[in-house]
Amino acid sequence: MTSVIGAGAFGTALAISLGRAGAVTLWARDADQVAAMAQARENAARLPGIAFPDALALSDDATALPDGPVLLSVPMQKLRDALRDLPDFGTRPLVACCKGIELTTGQSPTQVIAEMRPDAPAAILTGPSFAQDIARGLPTALTLACADETTGKALQQSLTTPNIRVYRTTDVPGAEIGGAVKNVMAIACGAAIGAGLGDSARAALMTRGYAEMQRMALALGAQADTLAGLSGFGDLALTCTSDLSRNFRFGLSIGRGEAFDPSVTVEGAATARALQARARKMQIDMPITDAVVGLIDGNLDVGRAMALLLSRPLKEE
Repeated sequence: MTSVIGAGAFGTALAISLGRAGAVTLWARDADQVAAMAQARENAARLPGIAFPDALALSDDATALPDGPVLLSVPMQKLRDALRDLPDFGTRPLVACCKGIELTTGQSPTQVIAEMRPDAPAAILTGPSFAQDIARGLPTALTLACADETTGKALQQSLTTPNIRVYRTTDVPGAEIGGAVKNVMAIACGAAIGAGLGDSARAALMTRGYAEMQRMALALGAQADTLAGLSGFGDLALTCTSDLSRNFRFGLSIGRGEAFDPSVTVEGAATARALQARARKMQIDMPITDAVVGLIDGNLDVGRAMALLLSRPLKEE
């Protein structure tokens, strides 16, 4: 039986979809939240109006989770702390459901899992997906990346539901870099749209952002085909074109000069800084990432950032 750690919107959505296919347990730290969800049979705070299937169980006791894969649906920057606080799950597969790079270490989700839980097979579930779509039963396709092919095949079977089609790869670095970089590019695209620079500017940022994604991923040994798939191009297209994306909305607020709700998790902000540090160490050119860091830190405005990008030396595509 699969368990989902984290009752935010995405974790809840995954549990709802999995619960329509079979038994699943959704864990939350807050006992009052669990009690409220159990009584209402919905997550009124995160996904109001979407009923839990009968096969979805709720728990605030992580030591009592059933055997089976454990999905870790927590923000990237909180993944290490979550693993430190959670009980030992032994050799049960641990599947990261977050996207990004840890700011303090530069590690990816599966690298954090491998360090904190070396006995557990690590994988990542990623790709173009919004919690509302998954929870409503709308068709979604995701990538399951796991270095161990046998474990990956088993996870692919257990995580596929009537509305989620799971594709499998052993290219973990490619899947992780795709999910990390697309959030940074979504901030850039949001800022361009917010500042009124138009859809042509957004298309240019997406395309050149994809080039930055490829540079970083290929330098880490990833496969080019992975970046052309769901976890790379697919997720980039979704996140850079929809205001359902928190990263895109954060960029919009920058472009418009508006305040952004600090309670909303924006994975791309910390990831941009982590990617910039990694790129400089590896001597990889990532000018859009640099510009996003400048926007986040307040060292650039959108006009200046775009001017710097447009004035770069001309070259062959």
